Amino acid sequence: MSQTEFLGTGVAVITPFREDESIDFKSIEKILEHIISNGVEYVVVLGTTGESVTLSKDEKKAVVNFAIDIINKRIPIVVGIGGNNTQEITSYIQSNDFNGIDAILSVAPYYNKPSQRGLYLHFKSIATISPVPVILYNVPGRTSSNLSAETTLKLAREIKNIVAIKEASGNMEQIMQIIKNKPKSFGVISGDDMLTLPMIAIGGSGVISVVANAYPQQYSDMVRFALAGDIKKASELHYKLIDIIQALFAEGSPSGIKAALEILNLAKNNVRLPLVPVSKEHYNKMTALMKSV
Repeated sequence: MSQTEFLGTGVAVITPFREDESIDFKSIEKILEHIISNGVEYVVVLGTTGESVTLSKDEKKAVVNFAIDIINKRIPIVVGIGGNNTQEITSYIQSNDFNGIDAILSVAPYYNKPSQRGLYLHFKSIATISPVPVILYNVPGRTSSNLSAETTLKLAREIKNIVAIKEASGNMEQIMQIIKNKPKSFGVISGDDMLTLPMIAIGGSGVISVVANAYPQQYSDMVRFALAGDIKKASELHYKLIDIIQALFAEGSPSGIKAALEILNLAKNNVRLPLVPVSKEHYNKMTALMKSV
């Protein structure tokens, strides 16, 4: 599988919870059907938006297996497998069943702040052992660890199993250096809904989106117009959604998107600590914004 399978819109799917904080599998099914029926290209489970860091190993396995069964090969499934303990990640990959999984999304190590050489060797270890393609995930705002353009390009050129990067640094100069110098087969995926349109305009390959949980048709249409070079139509949809995108992140993510999905009657607005739901004032603001769309 190459980056062509990850062109367009992927959705970083939430993990819905009931009032008692147990996983709401019925709502997972509703959200997945909502996403698939509205034309996105693939889904990502157990990412940051899926609150993977608060799920147990058994819960993670249950979520992945449930998603595989519901999606039933209709679109590709990417699973978030990352962290700051390289040995633990590689051991997990070796012991895991990848039947039905099309790729993994692996976040840059957080907290222990490795050097660029450490980052390179970390991802090389993961990609060497992974039976499916690897998408790098650079999000220094969450990890305090930036995967530089030079390190990204070295991984892209030297390790065939690394097929793309989800770039959420917000550093357009860095992103342009990656796009300019990358192998042709390597994808550069937006990790920021607000920057997807400009990233595609300079050569990006799509997005792994949060807002597309709620607005999969509008957002994936925007991405397709942008990839086809129709910036005018893409811009119309982009500007239609930017106020909502801003609102989704104003009081933290995935708190914002969970509020939006409750407003759409797709899931309850429940998160696990240390996250908390958005304020009532912000919830009401989001309700008004969503009515306008």
